[in-house]
Amino acid sequence: MALKVYVDRMSQPSRAVLIFCKVNGIDYEEILVDISKHKHVAPEYKAINPMCQVPTVVVDGKFKLFESHAILIYICCAFPGVASHWYPSDPFQRSKIHSVLDWHHSNLRQSAGVLVWNTILAPRHGLPLKHPLVAEESEKLLVRSLSKLEDFWLKDGQFLVVSSQPSIADIRLVCEIMQLELLSEKDYDRILKPYKKVVQWIEDTRRATAPHFDEVHGILFKVQKRLRKRMATEPVNYNHLKSKL
Repeated sequence: MALKVYVDRMSQPSRAVLIFCKVNGIDYEEILVDISKHKHVAPEYKAINPMCQVPTVVVDGKFKLFESHAILIYICCAFPGVASHWYPSDPFQRSKIHSVLDWHHSNLRQSAGVLVWNTILAPRHGLPLKHPLVAEESEKLLVRSLSKLEDFWLKDGQFLVVSSQPSIADIRLVCEIMQLELLSEKDYDRILKPYKKVVQWIEDTRRATAPHFDEVHGILFKVQKRLRKRMATEPVNYNHLKSKL
């Protein structure tokens, strides 16, 4: 099957799909949809994905699919050679994966990215912010989500569902948390380091998908270095953000 993957590597779900394809030897064509240049709302892309989001996959020029969870499940089922631990055939194990992914949408997805956007990216690009308390509320939700990962989802093993090997849930959620790399080093350590199991799980998932994990995250690491260099001389804090609203 001819697979085209429309992505922006600054997008957490885009990175998850790319890493998964690389790890499993899926042959694909990567097509950049540069969100910073508003390519995701261009008419030609909207014709592919009317939601104007990334990632999107197109199979054989006909079948179009968006939403990263659906894409990961589809690739597991449609492409031969994908190791069974990513999406086991057992209905109970699959249901547990779906449970984690559904939880992710209203927890990590609604906290990590929103926090980074409102405290780092939007101010740096002069873009409008939401309510001034959004960043603070996002951090509270993020802390609750990390606590739930630490105390519940990771309580029984090395990974989220299949304890000795990663599933699509691991790769998707870890890519979400990796967005926190854009915070200042102080804030990153303050928020994430108390959760020892989570930190170890990130590293275990990174090793399980090496060398593709670091390669796909390369652009994120470059942006991180630039931002932290600027933050050293132009720190951004919540009080500063509120004063601009």
